[in-house]
Amino acid sequence: MKNVAIIMGGYSSEYQISLTSGGVVYQYLDKTKYNPFKIHIFKEKWVYVNESNEEFPINKNDFSIEVDGQKITFDVVFNAIHGTPGEDGLMQAYFELLGIPQTSCDYYQSALTFNKRDLLSVLKPYGIKTATSFYLNLGDEINAEKIIETVGLPCFVKPNKSGSSFGISKVKTKNELLPAIENAYKEDNEIIIESFLDGVEVSVGVINYKGKVTVLPITEIVSENDFFDYEAKYLGKSQEITPARISEELNLKVETVAKRAYEVLKMKGFSRSEFIIVNNEPYMLEMNTIPGMTTESILPQQARAAGISLTELFDNAIELALAK
Repeated sequence: MKNVAIIMGGYSSEYQISLTSGGVVYQYLDKTKYNPFKIHIFKEKWVYVNESNEEFPINKNDFSIEVDGQKITFDVVFNAIHGTPGEDGLMQAYFELLGIPQTSCDYYQSALTFNKRDLLSVLKPYGIKTATSFYLNLGDEINAEKIIETVGLPCFVKPNKSGSSFGISKVKTKNELLPAIENAYKEDNEIIIESFLDGVEVSVGVINYKGKVTVLPITEIVSENDFFDYEAKYLGKSQEITPARISEELNLKVETVAKRAYEVLKMKGFSRSEFIIVNNEPYMLEMNTIPGMTTESILPQQARAAGISLTELFDNAIELALAK
């Protein structure tokens, strides 16, 4: 029996969603093959939480725990942390130094994809289209005219490094620009302002399944709100239609672009990329490397549509990590 540490929580606004994802992984993991442990990673404490909600501190020197006088180490880590430090490369680098395999991509890919500006810059030379954008760092002079001249209205103001749509605003008038920028700076000291792409939004899961890069059935996102924001994502304010209602030809085009991005970046593990299709061309918004794993999350929905159960999905991730 392999000891599996399921890490969850994290240091960002997404910690609550991560705890739910980690709980689902724990619930569906094949207990005949694996011995799973819920590990909560927070700024103030790293702890193993047992069934009775007792906490045992993690020894960060070798990522071990001591329970009833017995030292327990882990064969593999299942990473279910959205945001920092699980999705931006910090945990990946730590486990690499300790020589413990983990289920997500490597630290460089994590750091790169977590930084929306850098990710899109790296993919551009490979013919992957993106929205017109304008970058701001905290302390930069804000020239509203210049921003609007570059990206037009409406536009989106986003923190460069954050997930679950925290800190994102859709700006329709010049007066809304400054408050939106202030809102984004609450999440990150770097901002990306993007032109509004008016089209069909799709989410594309790409995974390595049994050693083969596999594009899962595409999900179409129809938000009741102005865009696919936190409410739309988690509070039922959107329709997620899998498979997406797009032509076979367009489906193939989106699949090809998503798979190319995964391969160009030498990705491992799970990824879920967001695209907006305008005039039959997919434009990439971002890539998530630790997508939500709740039963309602998009990637598990897509896996189900592909005939892959959550138990098979999680088992595959651990097998591939161990095979590294």
